[in-house]
Amino acid sequence: MKEINKEPLPKGGNLTDDIIEVELLAPARNAEVAVAAINHGADAVYMGASSHGARQQASNSISDIRGVVEYAHRFGVKVYVTVNTIIYDEELAGVEKLVWELYGIGVDALIVQDMALLEMKLPPIALHASTQCDIRTPEKARFLQDAGFSQLVLPRELSADEIRKFREAVDVPLEAFVHGALCVSYSGDCQASFIATGRSANRGECAQICRYAFDLEDETGRKLVRGKHLLSLKDMNRLDYLSDMLEAGVSSFKIEGRLKDAAYVKNVVAAYSRALDRIVSANPRHFRRASRGRVEYGFEPDVAKSFNRGFTSYFLKGGNPAAGSLASVDSPKWTGERIGVVKRVVSDRIMDADLDSPLENGDGLGFFNDAGVYCGFRLNRVDGSRLFAASDIEVRPGMELYRNFDKKWSDVLASGKSARRYIPLSMLLRKAGGMLVLELCDGRGHDVAASVEFECQPAKSPQAEARQRVLSKLGDTEFALDKLTDLLGDVFVPASVLTTLRRDAVAALSATYQAAYKCDYRRGAVRGLRLPQGFMVSRHDNIANRLSEKFYRNIGADADGGMPRAVEVELPGEARIRVMQTRYCLRRELGCCLKTENASRLPAKLYLATATDRFRLQFDCAACRMNVYSLRSSKG
Repeated sequence: MKEINKEPLPKGGNLTDDIIEVELLAPARNAEVAVAAINHGADAVYMGASSHGARQQASNSISDIRGVVEYAHRFGVKVYVTVNTIIYDEELAGVEKLVWELYGIGVDALIVQDMALLEMKLPPIALHASTQCDIRTPEKARFLQDAGFSQLVLPRELSADEIRKFREAVDVPLEAFVHGALCVSYSGDCQASFIATGRSANRGECAQICRYAFDLEDETGRKLVRGKHLLSLKDMNRLDYLSDMLEAGVSSFKIEGRLKDAAYVKNVVAAYSRALDRIVSANPRHFRRASRGRVEYGFEPDVAKSFNRGFTSYFLKGGNPAAGSLASVDSPKWTGERIGVVKRVVSDRIMDADLDSPLENGDGLGFFNDAGVYCGFRLNRVDGSRLFAASDIEVRPGMELYRNFDKKWSDVLASGKSARRYIPLSMLLRKAGGMLVLELCDGRGHDVAASVEFECQPAKSPQAEARQRVLSKLGDTEFALDKLTDLLGDVFVPASVLTTLRRDAVAALSATYQAAYKCDYRRGAVRGLRLPQGFMVSRHDNIANRLSEKFYRNIGADADGGMPRAVEVELPGEARIRVMQTRYCLRRELGCCLKTENASRLPAKLYLATATDRFRLQFDCAACRMNVYSLRSSKG
């Protein structure tokens, strides 16, 4: 990992004595996954509340979130809660009540989309602008900062050079995705699911239209490509580009996946935490981790072993990606790592294979059948190169096999031995007059001492080892003894006295953490806030309630005409509705970019079709974007 020596330091982040605090932000579908993320190295976790999170299937009760907050804050880990769907008028009071409840249990910030929250009577809880706010320009970023947002979640589509321009425009921390599933459309500006199925992505109900199999057709309906997942992007993986992102001005590194299980989160968090630790260790004058604690891993993290559709760094390095580099057109599923090839078929459940590495009973394998469809099966038994499937499968010699479930590796992740997080302590044991004193230091600026009156008596045998055994018994806390400096010499101290001293010192340190915990409070809005110059409010701003409309009117939106409403509350009447805008270009992916000599390989007018829907593609070459239009104007 390269060393970062560039000056001056980028603005933003949580600056402490000119050192930027680097935050690894992990997803959590529930409290169990949140704790797993913390234990495997996260500096912050984000999770859904009981309602209005952009993943409807990942909601959590106030009680469960409270437990996560209490555990997280022991390590200085932040807890962010997503309230990032659009809100209907009849829901405004309930959302306001929910925010007060979240503030009351110590949640550090809310990740939000709907501007209605800026008009509510809320506690001073920090608000982060969700990627659903569609922050495509530095001007939009500055506007949201001035409106009172404390952290901005950038679009996934930005390059490092573009991020630098955002960094120059704002002072608040910038948060950017580094790993996980990619939405093909700019987040917050996708109405495809709602128009096609009635399930709104902006309400946490996305039907994932982009993962469908499509036919690519010309204007007459002639099929140019059949049954391919033409909008299904590979997964993001920026593990090798964290230094570039830090240099560009990102301080919060976000892993996507609030629907993922604990094993996925453990593995991916561990991989990114170790990578960030290497950067921080190489650049101690510039960076430090935002939370405290050390993690010891019982496995070797490998992001390739967790669910993925193949990897891409997306547009981080700028330019136009090569043909075939962004999408996973053959399957929206995880095919896994290539493990070998079928050599001989013995029966419907038995085959011989040439293997690249050994397999285990219970491994999950898959293959592409003759129709190009990915099929999976579980191994019941392995005998060298002979494989016994748990169900009937139709394979033939020459078919490649992929492993998407590594039983042995997964068992380690499922055990309680995959990671241990603790805060290493230095202890100093000494005498001071008639007092016995134990000092604790955590290496992050927190020092405490506990003392007890005690008259030391000479010991008949060496005592240092026995004292260390007693003082190191920290198993029921988040602490672990790293170094003990024992200045008592050969005197006898009963174990009960040392135990009391240790407990009092640890309690004092825990109390210090609570007293010194830095809460993030909501930024005040800039007086006289106005819409950015040239900014026109449209239905793509997802105005769905009276308070959001009030916000935009107060800052200069046209008050004479009708305020454009989100499609969820006011369906447009035009025959063609733009349901996606994406930096991904299907022509470029297929090697037929209109700016190249290969453009003529595809006709000018292209359509995506399923059995029930047809979408017109429009290519904006000046902006290097693709627009997707639905050819029907009503749901169903």
